[in-house]
Amino acid sequence: MSIYPHALRDTRVREYLPVRRIVLRQDVSRAELWLNNPMIQLPIFPGQPCAEIAPGGFAVVDFGIELHGGIRLINRSEQCPIRLRFGESVSEACGTPDQCHAIHDTEFLLPHFGMQEYGATAFRFVRIDNQGSHGLQLCNITAVAQYRDLEYAGSFESSDERLNEIWKTARYTLQLNMQDYIYDGAKRDRLVWMGDLNIEIRGVFAAFNDFTLVKKSLSFLVETTPLPNFMNNSPSYFCWWVISLADYFRHTGDLAYLVEYREYLKGVLQMFRGFIREDGSESIPEPRFLDWESQDDDAAKHAGLQGLLYWMFREGEFLLRTVSEDPEISVDAQNLLKRHIPDCGMSKSAAAIQTVSSFYDRREILSTRPSQGISAFLGYYILETLPMNTALDVVRRFWGGMLDRGATTFWESFSIDWLKNSGRIDEITPPGLKDLHADFGAHCYQGVRHSLCHGWGCGPMAFLSERVLGVTFLSPGGTIIKVTPDLGGLEYVHGKYPCAGGVVEVTADRSGRVDISAPAGVEVQAQGMDDCGAHTSPGKLLKI
Repeated sequence: MSIYPHALRDTRVREYLPVRRIVLRQDVSRAELWLNNPMIQLPIFPGQPCAEIAPGGFAVVDFGIELHGGIRLINRSEQCPIRLRFGESVSEACGTPDQCHAIHDTEFLLPHFGMQEYGATAFRFVRIDNQGSHGLQLCNITAVAQYRDLEYAGSFESSDERLNEIWKTARYTLQLNMQDYIYDGAKRDRLVWMGDLNIEIRGVFAAFNDFTLVKKSLSFLVETTPLPNFMNNSPSYFCWWVISLADYFRHTGDLAYLVEYREYLKGVLQMFRGFIREDGSESIPEPRFLDWESQDDDAAKHAGLQGLLYWMFREGEFLLRTVSEDPEISVDAQNLLKRHIPDCGMSKSAAAIQTVSSFYDRREILSTRPSQGISAFLGYYILETLPMNTALDVVRRFWGGMLDRGATTFWESFSIDWLKNSGRIDEITPPGLKDLHADFGAHCYQGVRHSLCHGWGCGPMAFLSERVLGVTFLSPGGTIIKVTPDLGGLEYVHGKYPCAGGVVEVTADRSGRVDISAPAGVEVQAQGMDDCGAHTSPGKLLKI
């Protein structure tokens, strides 16, 4: 019950995380008192032992895992000016952190004999410098974590512990970005970007059974983008909105939501029909964006946008038919776009979009040096086009490569080439090695501006749940489900996928045995199994 009649209640939880490690210190005594210390209140007893940072001294602390929120400092000394720096890496906390969208580097007075909380961002490391003329007696330092306390309805476990860790890290990355809305990045930009949201939505479907934020974020974008403006000021992001609207309906069966935005959908499709030339080539206006990996390659960008526009109209046809509208505009657009098949070059992003959209099969490009040229944004769709053994190897190398260098969440951008002669993000970079955070990146993610907790990093989680567990929705809301596990060399796989009325649970092993449990009322279709190879309860099983 709220005591304020017009209040909006924050549905997130707050938890305090203690310091797990002292990374670096200078002129600090008794810093070990901060380690695993649960104290969040200033003790009045004057004899309580306390760590002290001398004038000009500093400490860099590690909370052991990336988190979203801020920090609480308990000061027993006089007022003291400090410099406070947040970092997703040690180098960011010790350098000049990025200040976009949230303050990560600030100076302020700690109150005399009091507590101070500060910050709303994503970080793992904090550096505190004493800028005063007397010792700073910090009784404790704790992180204040804010997150949405969601039931883990989906799960994934296999014989490969590296894949299991990647799945859980991807889920955690997504959860940190599920705040009041679904952010693109919990550090930066902390905004609702439609392109990022498409991959995040698929992650939500695989891991959680609460779609509140999906609906809230999609509605926010519509309500803040009156036509003919472009969503996020990025014309191609309207394509992702239509695709995501179709994804949302398939997973929820929420017909009322489609009807609510029917006229808006028709307006979008009408506007984008005007972006197709007579020869069938797309003419989406500036600013033209497919993903960052193709940003400087106009030919690849054109090839990818051609496939993306086709995909939008294909899903537009499905949505129009669903709400009993004439789909002629979408059918006509698809036929026209098929007249022009632009070359993708060696762009995996463009090739993936053309392939998954059923515009044109580019799997030959995608299978060439498959771990190279991966887009963190479109990585999920790249995985979708690859044979299972190859796809699992890409997951292990690309997303696993971040874990190998200290990551606890997945990044905005990454290349396995960055691993050559570079250090870890949770250590001071040794002389002679490149700084993995500060020395790499391009476009909007140069240096420490680069977000190390980005929502689209959940891509491998959605892929493993959908493709390895093999769960596909055949009816809106998941009342009819097809289950076709693909182990790709794994000894076994076990997991859960949220569906209508609960979860479908799948266990499969190399012998070909598949056990399927589904909620009552859910029809399960199992493909490619012999008579004794598939077992299900209590839902209905159909062999196909």
